[in-house]
Amino acid sequence: MKVRPFLFPALALFSLAAFGPRTRAADEKVFEGEIADSQCATNVHSLTRSHKEMIDMGNAGKTSADCANYCVKSRGGKYVLQTKHEVYKLDTTELAEKNAGLKVKVTGTLDPKTNIIQVRSIDPFPSK
Repeated sequence: MKVRPFLFPALALFSLAAFGPRTRAADEKVFEGEIADSQCATNVHSLTRSHKEMIDMGNAGKTSADCANYCVKSRGGKYVLQTKHEVYKLDTTELAEKNAGLKVKVTGTLDPKTNIIQVRSIDPFPSK
């Protein structure tokens, strides 16, 4: 069986397309906010949608990250993306936990029925 010379370039192009860098899907968006916990972000035990009350009580650490991690691990909360006007659920705990309490850009696809972002990446804003 003789291999045609055009087959190798075609296979190489197919491989690059299939396994190359991921591009953003058409329905992906970038959301900006803070990785928080659902308890504080939805006023379960906070009047201001912040970590202030929990930190002031002295049980949840000294930072937003401490509070978010405490509320997820000890109070049954989930990591969320909190923006000025919305609270979005996230489909990943691992990436969110690494960025707890930080201002971030989340790239992903929002399911409007469940309000869950299918996260592709979470990138923290540079520290000032």
